[in-house]
Amino acid sequence: MRIPTVRGVIERRILASYRVRPEALARVLPPPFRPKTIRGWGVAGICLIRLRNVRPRALPGFVGLSSENAAHRIAVEWDRDGQTQEGVYIPRRDTSSRLNTFLGGRFFPGEHHLARFRVEEGAGRYSVEVDAEDRGMHAAVVGRLAERLPEDSVFASLDEASAFFERGSLGYSVTAREGEYDGLELKTFRWGVRPLEIERFESSFFDDPQRFPAGAVEFDCALLMQDVAHEWHGRSPICCDARVVSS
Repeated sequence: MRIPTVRGVIERRILASYRVRPEALARVLPPPFRPKTIRGWGVAGICLIRLRNVRPRALPGFVGLSSENAAHRIAVEWDRDGQTQEGVYIPRRDTSSRLNTFLGGRFFPGEHHLARFRVEEGAGRYSVEVDAEDRGMHAAVVGRLAERLPEDSVFASLDEASAFFERGSLGYSVTAREGEYDGLELKTFRWGVRPLEIERFESSFFDDPQRFPAGAVEFDCALLMQDVAHEWHGRSPICCDARVVSS
């Protein structure tokens, strides 16, 4: 899928994450992906992102569109041409935009489900709740700005967490074509994160005991990004034979 480079602004992005037993993640990951680990744990969670002025790079910002979006993501590795690659596997994307649901998977990488977003922000506090129209997903993240990561986080420092998530800029999403995953890479013109202290974190995907048994999933940390100019670049899909199709 060839798309023009798309440019916009990340008005708000929350990366709320769990540390997960790698063997539990391995059971939900399709080939060729495997869990990327840090200190013996896998990392997975939800990206809640509000975009504005999103448009093909050649067009001016005032014609761009805005939307709320959610992506469930798992940090992964895979092999290509004898080299280890890294990024995120995205089992589900949800959006407030009907246009995104039409374009996603057809003219833009990543199929999207239509969802209702309830957002409250102010005085350093952030609350985002999401319910999919097809009832296939519920998520909620409520928190406020903090000075540091939780003491029990798998990351030794904010800098280490920031670098880990920055390296996960390449995402592969589930498609209607079995064994084929659309590729999309996020390029930011400035990278910076701040920690959030979480009051409430819910995910119907990660809270499902049939996917993740008791003790396999624990809250780890949440990070906030704001007002970041960025671009989206389409990448060649990964196919069921574990090869990346050449461009």
